[in-house]
Amino acid sequence: MTVSATLAINQEIARRRAAGHDTIPLGFGEASIPIHPELTRRLGVYAELGGYGPVAGIPALLDAAAGYWSRRGVPTRADQVVAGPGSKPLLYAVLQALGGPVALPRPSWVSYAAQNALLNQESVLIDTLPGQGGVPDPRALEVEAVRRRRAGAPLSCVLVTMPDNPTGTVAAPAVVRELCAVAQRQDLMVISDEIYLDLVHDAATSVLTPSELVPDLTITTTGLSKSLALGGWRIGVARFPDTDRGALLQQAVTTAASEIWSTPAHPVQAVAAWAFTEPVELRDHLAHSRRLHGAVAWAAAEVFRAAGASVPQPAAGFYLYPDFTGSRAQLARLGIRTSGDLAAHLLDKLGIATLPGSAFGDVPERLTLRIATPMLYGPDETRRWQALRAEDPTALPWLAESLATVGKAVSGML
Repeated sequence: MTVSATLAINQEIARRRAAGHDTIPLGFGEASIPIHPELTRRLGVYAELGGYGPVAGIPALLDAAAGYWSRRGVPTRADQVVAGPGSKPLLYAVLQALGGPVALPRPSWVSYAAQNALLNQESVLIDTLPGQGGVPDPRALEVEAVRRRRAGAPLSCVLVTMPDNPTGTVAAPAVVRELCAVAQRQDLMVISDEIYLDLVHDAATSVLTPSELVPDLTITTTGLSKSLALGGWRIGVARFPDTDRGALLQQAVTTAASEIWSTPAHPVQAVAAWAFTEPVELRDHLAHSRRLHGAVAWAAAEVFRAAGASVPQPAAGFYLYPDFTGSRAQLARLGIRTSGDLAAHLLDKLGIATLPGSAFGDVPERLTLRIATPMLYGPDETRRWQALRAEDPTALPWLAESLATVGKAVSGML
């Protein structure tokens, strides 16, 4: 295995820039909004908390996370929650506790299949329906679940991403309901990665999660890396079902935590405990973030559509997923036959850093890209604050110039 594609592209962008190569960064999914000053102030206050604390997390954080889910229609007690240094290691520990095979949507975030590979567990990729990223086609999932059960190798669980990375879409409630019905019929646990749930662009977008429909079958993870741009602080939480099975899985994850990370950083937990209560200061900050992410993602989608790509409309987060398969003949003249070829051409010839759909489990022959827009917000805090506060961030000179450069370069390929 190699370094995760999302982290590798970030390192490559830094290398190219250090070498003097202009590079437009559309590869790495860092939220890139300024950290709210009250978060940094509180971190300084709590910096003296050097003790380890409980493995599962400090009581204040577990209480706050339980309240966060309860306010979203998923009644939760503090003793159902485990905190970790980011949702990523929590997901790894959950996958380890459940075992495989694991059904994943295709495409899906790069680390799901990679973590299963590290655990010597099988990932079963199941296509999503058009515009329904993050949730495997429920009918195809059931067919596969039945087939494997008859063969004596049943699926253990299905993992969904609500909303989705890499496509930026939100699966419709009807699709989520059907998936949850399949999970009940086929006795599948559901892992629901809801790290982008607070970044839905339009309040009118209907979002229904497995946590609300089948809480006794669902393990839910979230964190503050995307909503509040605290990726470097490393804090996440997981909610376990209030069942005997859920308690056993929670104990397995806590045991793994005790041997791997011991406990999340104590000062960060203390700040996160405040953040998960959703104080008014952070609600306003988050509202501005949603506006910024949505405006730039929508503008970028239009840029790629104008260049000939098919792009599902992004509805949450800061990703889009253009598909150039319809331009296969034109791109073949440039030696582009796979999504890897396409991403390499954009980077090497045009200075645009993206990720190929194949990095997310997509069929290589589909000429898809995962585009992440936040690193366009600005190279420094001053410009990022301007972008966050702007009524129309796409009109800011540096953002408008980057989008225009991308549009001209991509259109020039065809």
